[in-house]
Amino acid sequence: MRLPLYRPEAATATRFLFFTGKGGVGKTCVACAAAIKLASGGRRVLLVSTDPASNLDEVLESALTNQPKSISGVPGLSAMNINPADAAAAYRERLVGPMRGLLPAVALQSMEEQLSGACTVEIAAFDEFSGLIGDPSVASQFDHVVFDTAPTGHTLRLMGLAKAWDAFLKQNTSGNSCLGPLAGLQKKRRIYETTISALSDPALTTLVLVTRPQTSALREAQRTAAELRGLGVGNQMLVVNGIFESDSASDPVAEAMQRRGEAALLGAEDFIRSMPAAGVPLRAFNILGLNRLKTFLEEDAEPSVQGGSAAAAWLAPRMEGLCQLVDTIESQGTGVIMTMGKGGVGKTTVAAAIAVLLAHRGHRVHLSTTDPAAHVAQTLNGKVNGLSVSKIDPAVETEAYRREVVAAQEAELDSDARALLEEDLRSPCTEEIAVFRAFAREMAAGVDRFVVLDTAPTGHTLLLLDASASFQRQIERQARSAQTEEVLHLAKRLRDPLFTRILLVTLPEATPVHEAAALQEDLRRAGIEPFAWVINQSLLHSGTSDPLLAAREAAEQRYVTEVVERHAKRTAWLPWTIGEPAGPEALLHLAERQGTLGMDGLDGRKPSTRQACLEAS
Repeated sequence: MRLPLYRPEAATATRFLFFTGKGGVGKTCVACAAAIKLASGGRRVLLVSTDPASNLDEVLESALTNQPKSISGVPGLSAMNINPADAAAAYRERLVGPMRGLLPAVALQSMEEQLSGACTVEIAAFDEFSGLIGDPSVASQFDHVVFDTAPTGHTLRLMGLAKAWDAFLKQNTSGNSCLGPLAGLQKKRRIYETTISALSDPALTTLVLVTRPQTSALREAQRTAAELRGLGVGNQMLVVNGIFESDSASDPVAEAMQRRGEAALLGAEDFIRSMPAAGVPLRAFNILGLNRLKTFLEEDAEPSVQGGSAAAAWLAPRMEGLCQLVDTIESQGTGVIMTMGKGGVGKTTVAAAIAVLLAHRGHRVHLSTTDPAAHVAQTLNGKVNGLSVSKIDPAVETEAYRREVVAAQEAELDSDARALLEEDLRSPCTEEIAVFRAFAREMAAGVDRFVVLDTAPTGHTLLLLDASASFQRQIERQARSAQTEEVLHLAKRLRDPLFTRILLVTLPEATPVHEAAALQEDLRRAGIEPFAWVINQSLLHSGTSDPLLAAREAAEQRYVTEVVERHAKRTAWLPWTIGEPAGPEALLHLAERQGTLGMDGLDGRKPSTRQACLEAS
């Protein structure tokens, strides 16, 4: 199905625009390009990022702070970063600071621990940007405020429970939720309520769901649309970024890429037609800098894309294949392998390929996933001797944990306090703890076999391991129960490089690489060293004749070099394949492929991705 080009027109744009979507879909680029278009139409525009891994500075090529800064080269445009970590630190200090000298040290420590959760960071960011909507003195300075990332459903639900805060504070003996002292929220209740009202007003706010022509990204957009629509944010539109149309009928790589996109869009046709929808073509260039952003939403953005001669001449650095990583991993005989990285980078494929290869070599292997769509089953698409598969369902695990918490506390709470407790239990913190316990259970099985985990605990969860007592108190605050035996041993197992091997999976693109680098720093602060990086779906040496894909192949060089030279101790490389790497044979073939340059005498140009594509299909 064909979609019109996305055109953010000043005449029809609402005052507030929120761009949201699955990781890696291009929210920042689309938001920046839209803001530039609006400013170019003579409007005063403020562009705001609330992304914890914001690359707004890099995209705009301008150093930003938490205060609006005029962007040179675009009259009328200002931009700022709301750093959630910094916002959370300031939020904690506002609440804890006045208590210093009045409360015992142990009480202050407890307050700070309550304010260390993921949802505290989320609320702190909401606290910052709500001032841009709910405070008239700020909003009046701009005609449009464009947000890169929107508030989550949890945040909006919590803000809607303002009327229950007083009752909860009176009934809750600690006065705390995962957000910390709720009195800190009451002081800005009027601004929060004004913000919520503006978000649900179609004359003021548009929610722009950004996605890719990929099944998983479209499903995530559909889920987000339904949740936010249920909370009153109904003025929505869809932007499908990165639509590819081949110029080379004889190029199998280009033809396969176009077919994949068309199939994904066709499968989501009902959802796409349920709201205004537009598209943005796949671009040959990285969307960095004002010149690129100004042409990003133009029909003739790349009138003269050239072939990839630079890519053909470039000699890739030494990289391994998955098989070399598995050679090292299997020498221990048992243990845990985790694949981590931002959404859409292929963690499930990498995890399944490693599991199949280990089973093929005669090991007992268990593959576990938290993928809500059970994508691992589609990827395996068959039975493998020696390999068992399970799914950690976050919804199931979280619901079981919620029941445990409510049962322990419901006798002491009235209806308002219970409503707030139940909302507290719908927070990211609760799911994090519930899934964390499930991961601990699965990891314990690595004592006598190989356990491959597709999607591991978040960096925030792992940082809580720095003080296991803190994590235990966080669990006991809600559930009033002790940690399980598996959780008690988890910190030691995660930090043991001979028991746990963490693979950071990325694409050879700016945002996936930089977010993986940030995750690596989180892991290191928690005392956990990644085993290797995996650069997935690379077009290097593909032999493609399509000018656009050849140009993208050349653009990969920068990010491959960055991973190998700056971030990774070991790097594995996997090619983009014509056929989806699904089924035991295709996964085994992918895992057994050699890397590039220096592996078994390869010269950096062989084997080509084109040949790998044909073999895999």
